Amino acid sequence: MPLNDERPTSTSSGEDQGSDVESSSERCDSMTSTSDLDCSRESFTSDTSSKHCTPSSSPPKTLTLDEVMESARDLSNLSLAREIIVNRNFHVETDSLPQDSLWKAVRDNLHKAFWDILESELNDDPPEYGQAIRLLEEIREILLSFLNPGANRMRTQIMEVLDMDLIRQQADNDAVDIQGLASYIITTMGKMCAPIRDEEIKKLRESSDNIVTLFREIFRVLDLMKADVVNLTINIMRPVLQRQGVEYERATFQSILDKTPNALKHTTSWIKSALEELLAITPKDGLEKGERLVPGPFQVLNTAFLRILTWEYDKSPLPETWMTDETRLREIQWQLQRCQAVNEVLLIIYSTIGGPIQGLSSLSDRLKRMISVLLDGMHGRDFNLEEALEGVSAQICCELNKSLTERNYPSLSPALQATLRGQICSITQEDNPIRTLVEDRVHQYFMALICDPKPQAKLEQVPAGLNAIKPELALLGAKFVSLVNYNKAVYGPFYADIIKKLIFSNISPPPPAANPPQDTAQDSAASN
Repeated sequence: MPLNDERPTSTSSGEDQGSDVESSSERCDSMTSTSDLDCSRESFTSDTSSKHCTPSSSPPKTLTLDEVMESARDLSNLSLAREIIVNRNFHVETDSLPQDSLWKAVRDNLHKAFWDILESELNDDPPEYGQAIRLLEEIREILLSFLNPGANRMRTQIMEVLDMDLIRQQADNDAVDIQGLASYIITTMGKMCAPIRDEEIKKLRESSDNIVTLFREIFRVLDLMKADVVNLTINIMRPVLQRQGVEYERATFQSILDKTPNALKHTTSWIKSALEELLAITPKDGLEKGERLVPGPFQVLNTAFLRILTWEYDKSPLPETWMTDETRLREIQWQLQRCQAVNEVLLIIYSTIGGPIQGLSSLSDRLKRMISVLLDGMHGRDFNLEEALEGVSAQICCELNKSLTERNYPSLSPALQATLRGQICSITQEDNPIRTLVEDRVHQYFMALICDPKPQAKLEQVPAGLNAIKPELALLGAKFVSLVNYNKAVYGPFYADIIKKLIFSNISPPPPAANPPQDTAQDSAASN
């Protein structure tokens, strides 16, 4: 539309597609003693570029507004590149503002005011062409922006027909052929547009509306054409970004780090907490005095990656190296939480009821679908899990009684229904044994995928007790491992430098040798 600062807004449709980057994860390192540190240092630092540094080694720096804005633009470009790479359905649309939003109301009012002024000026006697000339000038710039660098002939023609100086002279003499200029603009748009817009161009040519309405429609189609150009550019860029995405994202993040030395603060804290977790569970038996076991660098990193799967977003921000994937990570986490809850409820049902419902795959599928639907949206702030589980319990009892009756089994007794309801509702407690069991085995499953260099072969190998959600786990596992491997490929050098500093800063130096006893005066005299 006529506002110069308006831009098409980006949207992403369809499911996010996993990155095509091949799995490059390493097997979890075993715990190594301090005597192994030289070997660990050599193998780990071989992939670390000297230009990457952690913020702790950088002196404080005062940032200018320009540097802050430049870093923000770099981060925006980084997020956009990641979205284009991982989401094959990513595209831009011309208008995605909510119908009742304040921004849409303001924009619509400004546009209406513009068109009302234009209509008022053209209806004057003699007509005023101030708004019309500004409109034609903007249309000319849009048309020129569609041209390829070598389209000199069409560029010259547009500049000649939409010669603003000539049009202003014609306006002074009331000799502007607005209708003729509109016809030329529509013809030129027809030569430039994608085939999908041919019908829109045809409608413009056949339009019998007044000149103001016609120009309004011209701008609407120009907006569609602008989105088409952007989407074409995205499609052209995607293969290039997929081939060079790792290098591009790493270089872009390095430029952010150069301008903002503290840009890895949360990443350092995230890795440090993983290291501290491993150190806390390190066995100390059998070690000589002054010797200390430290985890291998890949073990630290894989433990940190697993923490991302259960990140508490309300308590702390994501590490900076994961910010571009926050939406995808949240979606994986929400789906995984619901899958775990479904599995927990099913385990309770089958352990409580037992034989009469064993081996009935159709009943299991019905229960699974029903529980999943009733727990949909459980990650929402307004979702009451206890109330939802009460509803789940009631529906389950009805479904079980129906199934039992159909197969000539007695219905569930009131006492058994109360027991079942109580056990299902108790999974809201963090120390619930069924909940703890399911969560531990889900973590084992994802850790095995993260540590394996070929995780695709293990997607279907779910731990015992998780078979009910095996398809969902395999899908979520593939998505998460794809994100992890791509993240590792991009930010590996940064992680390497952070872990190296953290590991060696946690190694206490050996205690100093005991000082030899001082000779006494008597010993000295005796020796003399």
